[in-house]
Amino acid sequence: MPFPPDVLAELAAAKEVEIETRRPDGPPHRTIVWVVVDGEDVFVRSWRGASARWYREATANPRIVVHHADRRIEARVEPATDPASVARASAGYRRKYAGDPATPAMVRDEALPTTLRLTPT
Repeated sequence: MPFPPDVLAELAAAKEVEIETRRPDGPPHRTIVWVVVDGEDVFVRSWRGASARWYREATANPRIVVHHADRRIEARVEPATDPASVARASAGYRRKYAGDPATPAMVRDEALPTTLRLTPT
């Protein structure tokens, strides 16, 4: 089941969102990430690769929360490492963040395996 259309539109328009992750034995942790929407799919990716704290926590405990404006969006992450999803996410990053000097880091080979799909809970 996809996110509702208003959530998809908000995430598609958002420059940045906060993703809240949690270690099993720790308090919540928030960090800012870029998010892209392609059709009904929502993708996030770690520019730092698999070593990023939020990525490690999200893959260990896939229930996350996305915060944007005054909205709290509960979701699950799942690996989206199939070639079609990775390509769609990369195209979304290039399109949405065209001209941003950080965009090349989001689409470099080391970041591609960290592509995650968000699904509503």
